[in-house]
Amino acid sequence: MKPLRRFAHAVAVISLLSAASFTVQAEDILIDAVATQDMVDTKVLAIDQDKRIVTVAGPKDSEVPIQLSEQAKDLHNLKVGDLVNITVNRSVATVLETDLSKAPGISKDAGVIRATKDNPNPGGEAFRQIKVTSKITKIDLKTHEVTLMPPEGPQRVVKVEDPELQERMKNLKVGQSVVIVFTDVLKVTTKSPS
Repeated sequence: MKPLRRFAHAVAVISLLSAASFTVQAEDILIDAVATQDMVDTKVLAIDQDKRIVTVAGPKDSEVPIQLSEQAKDLHNLKVGDLVNITVNRSVATVLETDLSKAPGISKDAGVIRATKDNPNPGGEAFRQIKVTSKITKIDLKTHEVTLMPPEGPQRVVKVEDPELQERMKNLKVGQSVVIVFTDVLKVTTKSPS
């Protein structure tokens, strides 16, 4: 990923206060998982305490203003010149639920962990997790297609391209639920320059 795009991506995630950790229940079967990580090191160039805007150094000597929310409680500890590390972890996991009673739906969870007395520097972690549950309504092993009923909208046909996943399709049953879990974890650490 290009530095400017990676930086813009990380800043966008900061602005959205992105997302959480993922756990699979014992009776659920992990079908597929993908995870990525982006890291950006930058420096604080300006701070507007009243407007809660922190300007950091961007690529190619650019300046990037970041609007912070009311949740940024330790902004008063941040100083111009402080070094900032932004780490964004994103994952998408597809899980087959063995509980046939689950209906299609969407659930969301989010949280924030802030600076502590042992580490008063502004920063912390934010997470968001979105689970989308769809019901299997049809399985076609010859064409490698699974028809899903999502929480909203019409049924969707998903073509399974991966040969390993195609082999696992024979274990699927109509009525089972497929859950796609989107998880984002944002970690921001700061330190004063030495």
